[in-house]
Amino acid sequence: MANKKSAEKRARQTIVRTLRNSSIRSSVKTSIKKFLGALTEKDKARSEELLRRAVKAVDKAAAKGVIHKNAASRHKSRLMTKFNAVFSASEGTQETGTGA
Repeated sequence: MANKKSAEKRARQTIVRTLRNSSIRSSVKTSIKKFLGALTEKDKARSEELLRRAVKAVDKAAAKGVIHKNAASRHKSRLMTKFNAVFSASEGTQETGTGA
């Protein structure tokens, strides 16, 4: 236990921040899992909306300092890559490629 008043305050602040950070990190993980679930169902409209929400959650977490900005960028890049891999591949097979 802390012996000085300032150390006691820092300990209290750390507890509050830890709870806040874990809550934000959990919401980011949840939004990513929802997006990946919709991606497996290959529902483009729903996946697109959930991708937007996941990217927003990741950006907010980075802005608040919960995750590093480069980690946020990496998460967003991987989510976009997965989305494009599922939907550009399925759309590319349907097009005839008339060439304009």
